[in-house]
Amino acid sequence: MSTQIPTLEEVAQEAGVSRSTASRAINGGSRVSPEAQAAVDDAIARLGYIPNRAARSLVTRRTNSIALVVPEPDERVLNDPFFAATLRGMNTALKDSDLQLVLLIAKPGESTSRLGRYLRNGHVDGAIVVSHHRKDDLETAIVASQLPAVFVGRPFRLLSGLRFVDVDNLAGGRLATEHLVSRGCRNVAHIAGPGDMTAGEDRLEGWREALRAAGLPDGPVERGDFTTAAGVRAMEAILEADPTIDGVFAASDLMAVGALRVLAKHGRSVPGDVAVVGYDDLGVAEGTVPALTTVSNPVVRMARAATEELLSTLGILTDEAFSPDLEGFRTVSRTQSEIVLLPELVERSST
Repeated sequence: MSTQIPTLEEVAQEAGVSRSTASRAINGGSRVSPEAQAAVDDAIARLGYIPNRAARSLVTRRTNSIALVVPEPDERVLNDPFFAATLRGMNTALKDSDLQLVLLIAKPGESTSRLGRYLRNGHVDGAIVVSHHRKDDLETAIVASQLPAVFVGRPFRLLSGLRFVDVDNLAGGRLATEHLVSRGCRNVAHIAGPGDMTAGEDRLEGWREALRAAGLPDGPVERGDFTTAAGVRAMEAILEADPTIDGVFAASDLMAVGALRVLAKHGRSVPGDVAVVGYDDLGVAEGTVPALTTVSNPVVRMARAATEELLSTLGILTDEAFSPDLEGFRTVSRTQSEIVLLPELVERSST
């Protein structure tokens, strides 16, 4: 056997087929008989042939890559467990494929126009979009690009053809607040997420609905960006506005961590003086003091389901093989455009 890199012509000769047949067999083309496909596969194995990916992409019009689009600054992506959970879910779905994962992060101060151009210019075969904001208008960019894509989290604009996987954040906000009320809290504050994200708005509305159902007035509200620093600022402002609060629902565990720090600083015991509930349960809640009661946000499963939806659209994952890891999770709805899961309360010492 030659020590040189085998060529396509040598593969064809070894398999006893024409060069064009060998090319179609290697590049996943049609009109290749099972016998010819098997012969080419055997020849590739014997010769150690490595397909030219650049040439293959010209034939298949595929880049063999998908993008994870995160319109957030890199410090958020590196420090928030939400994004690590997203990558775990995606990698689980991609483990049996040859697809490469491209991470697209917004640069500080820039608009999402660069991301939109990248998606339109054929650099990837599809995209998973997470942590999107109203001003990003990625819904329009995705539809205009005609790129197969799935959002993790409900988009603000449900344009025709868009698909998403999400947890019912409205129900999650109600669940957290109802738990605080059931523990005797009567003045429940809320550290809300960003108003330009559907998760932030839905969790806020769930808090309001639960208080109304219990016949209680809205407590003080401060907004944050799901970070610990934002939780610190919000909790300080809430205590200054109303020191009589006896419950706090924070729209993320990281913001709840900030709230716990401020409450400890001001000598408020948890849960004796103030009960606290977070949202996510992605590892942070178990390590707080006291351990944090929270609402589960099944990000790993959502990211895996979204990626499998995308692979199915690309024809890489067959309908028979498509089985998103949703076992044990009740769904609010499942249609061609959406999968929505029900959250669960995880009770710990902070309540």
